[in-house]
Amino acid sequence: MAIDTQLFYLLNNLAGQSAFFDELIVFLAAYLPYILIIVFLALVFFSQFQKREKLQVLLVTFGSSTIAYFGITETIRFFYHRPRVFTDLPVTQLLTSNEWSFPSGHATFFFAMATAIYLYNKKWGIGFFIAALGMGVSRVIAGIHYPSDIIGGALIGAAIASAIFYFTRAFRTIEDKI
Repeated sequence: MAIDTQLFYLLNNLAGQSAFFDELIVFLAAYLPYILIIVFLALVFFSQFQKREKLQVLLVTFGSSTIAYFGITETIRFFYHRPRVFTDLPVTQLLTSNEWSFPSGHATFFFAMATAIYLYNKKWGIGFFIAALGMGVSRVIAGIHYPSDIIGGALIGAAIASAIFYFTRAFRTIEDKI
């Protein structure tokens, strides 16, 4: 049995053991994303950043998350059709989805978001990385992703956010010199 499948079963076997735990997993996997976006907007709005910096943080964060998800994830899914884990294996399924599994769109979007935030504010970024990781693991426990779907999404999201951050930083440096 592949390590991806073994790790999936290790995590998915936690589901179905407790109604409270299952509800927590569903919350982390399905509802936490909305809360993260609201928290991010509140943090930026009430931050000590100057107006220009706030706009840059917002644009880089949402730009990189959007490009990572719609540009990269959806392109990969267009060409590579990995079925959801629950269509291939017997699982304890807490959620469902009818999209392709690899890479995880949630992981791609929120790891891009966490990376961009981290590059502007380390303390905030660590919190968002922890939340993105919790969301990703919850989606495996919930029976809708293989662990490699989450890892692939996390790597794509982090890479895109880093590239966009450093590109905008270089562009801003050139702009300031002109």
